Amino acid sequence: MIESMDFSRLSPARRADMIHRTAMADVQQRLWQAALGQSDDMPDASESVGGMRGGMDFASMVALVSGNRPDMVARPRMQPAIAVTTMESANSIASNGILNLGVNNEHSGSLEAAARRTGVPESALAAIVDAEAAKDSSGRWNAFSRNPRSSAAGLGQFLSGTWQDMAKKPGTWLNKVAADHGWLDQNGNVRSAARADLLRLRYDPTASIQTIADYASRNLDFLERKGVNVGSDATSIARTAYLAHHLGPGDAVTFMTTGLSDQRAATLLAAQIGSGRAQKAIAAAGDASAAHRAWLRGYVANSVQPQRYT
Repeated sequence: MIESMDFSRLSPARRADMIHRTAMADVQQRLWQAALGQSDDMPDASESVGGMRGGMDFASMVALVSGNRPDMVARPRMQPAIAVTTMESANSIASNGILNLGVNNEHSGSLEAAARRTGVPESALAAIVDAEAAKDSSGRWNAFSRNPRSSAAGLGQFLSGTWQDMAKKPGTWLNKVAADHGWLDQNGNVRSAARADLLRLRYDPTASIQTIADYASRNLDFLERKGVNVGSDATSIARTAYLAHHLGPGDAVTFMTTGLSDQRAATLLAAQIGSGRAQKAIAAAGDASAAHRAWLRGYVANSVQPQRYT
């Protein structure tokens, strides 16, 4: 934990690095709030559980490093011209193996390879996996995750239909594997006899991670073509890609532009949290679209945090 660290023992370079990382996380959180129309005056889901990871913002970090009391330092205002981490620099970090995956370090090779191949930052991919997959008490990702309310399975929680669609798309990792195994017919469709073998591959961590990367890359391209600003820093990329992964690219465009209809929002919310909780949330929010948006925005802010891995 940051609070228990003796900063006086850190070298100047290490202090500067910690300040920079904390500042970047602070800026990225504000950019994401702005993208979803959330102002600094509105309560944020991540703040309700202690704010940034470790419960410390940029001002507090500077205060601790400099030896001052955190409550005596004013929170800095974000300036429009502040540079944020670019996809290129995020890929540079990933390719150098600097990410800290903790108990999930066994997946670092797959994440790094997928990031190099698709251009999606490794930290963003790790954040998507962490938000999708079930975890044990230590935080270890469960490669055999299953959603009892749908056909979603594996680290990427891919639905059966989506997984088969990715296998049919030329240029994807899964398409090459399916072709090499003879699982596709002459028209590029999945053979009926091979469907079970293909779907079982969702439980292979490497297959899931590579397909998460392909799906994210294609969805981000799709969103950009539809006029959606997907961002250039790792946090914005991760959260935008997660929305498309979670909702599907079509619903993601609607969610981020005009907003989902009440009927669609009610269906999605019930599928995620159960009909009973969904009805209570809708009653509290006033309509299904607002209830679903509040729930999903809060979940993404709390769960999709690539800075955890840097």
